[in-house]
Amino acid sequence: MKVAFFSAKPYEEIVFKAAATSLEKAMSLEGTEREDGLPPTFSPISITYFPHQLTAETALLCQGYDGVCVFVNDELNAKTLYILHEAGIKHIALRCAGFNNVDIATANELSISVSRVPAYSPETVAEHTLALILTLNRKTHKAYNRVKEGNFELGGLLGFTLHNKTVGVIGTGRIGQAVIRILKGFGCNILCYDPYPNKQLKQEGVVYTSLESLFSQSHIVTLHCPLTEQSYHLINEASIALMPKGAMLINTSRGGLIDDKSVINALKNGHLGYVGLDVYERESELFFSDHSQDIIQDDVFQRLLTFPNVLVTGHQGFFTKEALSEIAAITLDNLCFIAGDTRRNVQDNMVKHIS
Repeated sequence: MKVAFFSAKPYEEIVFKAAATSLEKAMSLEGTEREDGLPPTFSPISITYFPHQLTAETALLCQGYDGVCVFVNDELNAKTLYILHEAGIKHIALRCAGFNNVDIATANELSISVSRVPAYSPETVAEHTLALILTLNRKTHKAYNRVKEGNFELGGLLGFTLHNKTVGVIGTGRIGQAVIRILKGFGCNILCYDPYPNKQLKQEGVVYTSLESLFSQSHIVTLHCPLTEQSYHLINEASIALMPKGAMLINTSRGGLIDDKSVINALKNGHLGYVGLDVYERESELFFSDHSQDIIQDDVFQRLLTFPNVLVTGHQGFFTKEALSEIAAITLDNLCFIAGDTRRNVQDNMVKHIS
């Protein structure tokens, strides 16, 4: 199976090659026959790494390949998918959890299967969420720069005690659950919203409530839900108005959950006290590349950066050694399954279109 790996970074190539070597060793130890005595159906996987983003233009590179491996900002709209189909692509392997950048209905129509990495080291993103909360609150990034310049003045660095504050967690999947565990360790009061409440969390005393109640009672609101038609611009003028004056908003999930212009207005009038973002709605034009010598044309993004109480990181919440290794291993398992290795138990990783 020949796979075209798009948006490849040097660190990903190193991790995926190491994971492939480990997988080959494990398979050699498994033997050359299946448990039922039949010969193995697994076909070797050959990966070609492309630094380019996958778009309708770069999809032309896929001639002669069986599958593509893509990341969060690759563009798999209908136009791209039709070109991939013409090139002979049969599978799309997402090396991430979200799949909002893939037109699943069109992929289904073209019989292109799609897999993803639904769960990988949820503590990784959860810990980055807390890093944003604590940095914004205690202003450690500002203190670091002051001390480097010999300035030990404390004015402007006043924070608040996290203990006993109410935090609203929207989305209680694995990452949301990891965030809740950490926040409970800080002594926070937790309110949750999820269309599908987690029974185990409820048994542990976690309170589920409506979005309106969560917004109105939370000192901090943190987003850990997928981007869907229902959750698009979940944070907007109306929802922000429900939040207490000076509230903190954190998003380490998907940029499209937030209406940036509403956030900017709330920052300008002082209603929002802090905003921490690891994602941005139009990040595909910015993130994962060095634009330090460019004139950035996105005026909304540039406006966000002007606020002293806004902290933006470039979609690095997933970026730990442990998470990258898990992502590589699961992605390769998905590809092995598609290539014919029926020993791989990855059915839950397959994205199915629901009409």
